[in-house]
Amino acid sequence: MVNNNLRMYINGEWVLSHNKDVISVYNPADKEQIATIPRGDYEDIDVAVKAAKRAFKSQEWQETNPHERGYILHSMAQKIRENKDEFAELETTDVGKPLSQGYADVEAAARYFEFYAGVADKIMGETIPVDHGVLDFTVREPIGVTAHIIPWNYPLQISARSAAAAIATGNTVVIKCAEDTPLTALKLAECFDESSLPSGVFNVVTGYGYEAGAALASHPDINHVTFTGSVQTGKAVMKAAAENVVPVTLELGGKSPNIVFSDCNMDEALQGVVKSNIQNAGQTCSAGSRLIVEESIKDTFIEKLKTKFENISIGPGLKDFDLGPILSEKQFSGIQSSIRQAEEDGCLIWGGKQVQINGHENGYYMQPTLITNCDPKSKIAQEEIFGPVLTVFSFKTEAEAVELANGTEYGLVTGIWTSNIGKANRVWNKVDSGQVFINNYGAGGGIQMPFGGYKKSGFGREKGLEALKNYTQVKNVAVKFE
Repeated sequence: MVNNNLRMYINGEWVLSHNKDVISVYNPADKEQIATIPRGDYEDIDVAVKAAKRAFKSQEWQETNPHERGYILHSMAQKIRENKDEFAELETTDVGKPLSQGYADVEAAARYFEFYAGVADKIMGETIPVDHGVLDFTVREPIGVTAHIIPWNYPLQISARSAAAAIATGNTVVIKCAEDTPLTALKLAECFDESSLPSGVFNVVTGYGYEAGAALASHPDINHVTFTGSVQTGKAVMKAAAENVVPVTLELGGKSPNIVFSDCNMDEALQGVVKSNIQNAGQTCSAGSRLIVEESIKDTFIEKLKTKFENISIGPGLKDFDLGPILSEKQFSGIQSSIRQAEEDGCLIWGGKQVQINGHENGYYMQPTLITNCDPKSKIAQEEIFGPVLTVFSFKTEAEAVELANGTEYGLVTGIWTSNIGKANRVWNKVDSGQVFINNYGAGGGIQMPFGGYKKSGFGREKGLEALKNYTQVKNVAVKFE
């Protein structure tokens, strides 16, 4: 894969950017250059969007039956599994995550295509009683050309989940993949290129967010924008789309809590807290980055947590260590800056040091981090750090636990650990969170489960049947027959 000169996929063709500029792509494990990609900008986005618009309006796509779209998506699931080793290696090499997590992402991507293949011919309307002699009904129609701005942390999964839903409902797709991690989105394009999907229905443009991404969000021929990323960039995307009165689906991250009660199964809770914090080196929007633990078990739980963290293996993703590298120097520096600020604030910190790995000295590896005794209103407690950093708080009552859980501007995921089902039901009913897990966290990828947040975690839902609402619009028809 070293120094592959990759191309974008537009209108069924592999092309360079119009300016012939390129961006280098690096392996986070050791900072070795693994590829170059075209530096697409407005002109390349314009070509891709116009190709998608032509494809959407084409007789070929308009006459492709829903079940035929399903066949294409089923074939994609098959192609992904046939190439699972290559996909997993690409994802791991590109992002830095452990290889086992790369394989899990590949299977999740295949399942997204299967799931939406199965519903492509089951998107139905309703009949509505109005007046005698009037037949009133609704149909759900595709919205048109859909833009998908993909983050760098789960490029394969997030490309698959949104593109599959959009195509299942009859739309066309333009993806702008992250410049740091473009390899698996381009591999998806290769699989689509080998399928019977008409040219122009699926397009991938590479480039920087402030150039290609901004151009895509603001393009007048886009009919819907799906964006996953930071709150700041999400606001910019929303403003750009608003200029064209275009709907958006925003998933903007989180500061998600695990609430651990004294009556929990401690071993299961420990496992859930650790996994939710270190997966993909904590570079996950739904990471369980806050631990809210009942005071009577706090000391015991933290000691056991330290032991778990001490036994976490750290190293390059392709060797499948538990904790891979941080994506980049910029990301690593931001995490370390937050840890230093917490230290200056008088918080107690365990771990958090940079780790040198023989043969991979240029990679940005770090110990998982525990931070205690910090103010719930402090920066480290409020802002998304996007690394293997866990802040710990304690509570005495359910009301205190809920107050702490709801005490940030985010509301993406909450984990609740208790053996008392009544308590669990009281708490889930009061937390401001788009997803709640009780005695688990993540539910195996949750392909069928609507995913999205409250408050500044964004709005709209991806995954499951709810995502179909993003990519369809309702038409009401009233027929007077008497």
